[in-house]
Amino acid sequence: MVILGVDPGIAITGYGIVRYVGSSFRPLGFGCIRTEAKEHEADRLRTIHERLHELVEAYSPQAVAVEKLFFNRNVQSALSVGQARGVALLAAAHHRVPVYEYTPSAVKMGVTGQGRAPKSQVAYMVKVLLALDEAPTPDDVSDALAVALCHAFHGQTQQRQQQAMEGGAQ
Repeated sequence: MVILGVDPGIAITGYGIVRYVGSSFRPLGFGCIRTEAKEHEADRLRTIHERLHELVEAYSPQAVAVEKLFFNRNVQSALSVGQARGVALLAAAHHRVPVYEYTPSAVKMGVTGQGRAPKSQVAYMVKVLLALDEAPTPDDVSDALAVALCHAFHGQTQQRQQQAMEGGAQ
């Protein structure tokens, strides 16, 4: 299964594409989409959408995992992140790829086993789980890969639960 993980943001949207087979992971690509503050917000959102659209076309993921918006004291920042999330959802929907959403604490729990893990611990676990030489930077990229890994772990859990239920029904 190929999973596109997205950590949305108006200035930096992190992305990570992970191939998940059995219990092994392989990074297929990762990076970030940067937009300039001097650009009009609509143009920034178009850039994010176009780049995510290209990634979906290039990698044909079976799932897109997106970090959910969490409470933010800065309302303007929260709105911008929400808009970036919206264009990520639109890019997936355009290609009819299912979207799964995870809270930051669920991602941290899935990758590190601790829902309040610091970003450095998340980045370290991404590095270890994907056998990378170093943790991806900026944090948005590590976070996007962590979202993809979280979805893979979530799918493993669901698959085991389904198998247990089917086994118990026989």
